[in-house]
Amino acid sequence: MAEQGLSAQQRAYLEAMGIDVLVSREAAAPVAEVAVTPEPAAPITEATVTAEATLPAPEPAAADTELRWQVLRQAVARCTQCRLHETRTQSVFGVGPRDARLMVIGEAPGAEEDRTGEPFVGRAGHMLDAMLRAIGCDRDTVFIANTIKCRPPGNRDPRVDEVTACNDYLEQQLTAVAPDVVIAVGRIAAQRLLQVDMPLGRMRGKTHQLPDRDVPLVVTYHPAYLLREPAQKARAWEDLKRVRALLESAS
Repeated sequence: MAEQGLSAQQRAYLEAMGIDVLVSREAAAPVAEVAVTPEPAAPITEATVTAEATLPAPEPAAADTELRWQVLRQAVARCTQCRLHETRTQSVFGVGPRDARLMVIGEAPGAEEDRTGEPFVGRAGHMLDAMLRAIGCDRDTVFIANTIKCRPPGNRDPRVDEVTACNDYLEQQLTAVAPDVVIAVGRIAAQRLLQVDMPLGRMRGKTHQLPDRDVPLVVTYHPAYLLREPAQKARAWEDLKRVRALLESAS
């Protein structure tokens, strides 16, 4: 504490508290110094090291997770990795909560999806909504996406290079959502997810496992196909009951 501004009485109080007022050599001004005796550091023991080494790693911050999700969304919106960006109106990232227990994956956006930027809209979307409600799920609680994010012209089947270009986007979505169960709707989505080349009829009627992931996958008909072939709804219902049972066993 500098001497300037101190009265004789204040200096007396400081001295009574054991605080020495020293005079600076440069400014000849008294400086109050408080003598502090440092506490001895706690000894480092084997138990201390072991405890610190076994502390769990901190969970990633929610803000960081949200940032990565937004970066992925922007990457899909700006993607030019295949020629589909030349004819799209907009990419279709997907909709639904990031912590959804059920993930529905279709083939590719159609004309309505390309216009609105949302997967499974129009008549096919209404059919999918009905399929989800049949097993007690609401569209708002399910994450819905496609294997590719841009509409192929004329709604043709996606080409291999187009599926490959979008592969990492879908994988990142699967990692971020981490669903309990995945439904592949339609042959192309099922073939892409299971990495096989076989007809849909041979992929239905059983529970698959996503390659390299501990996630069960069920294959069923595309809602657009069920609109054209309503006689297949009974088989689709069998697939949906399998999904419901998997969700119940995972809860």
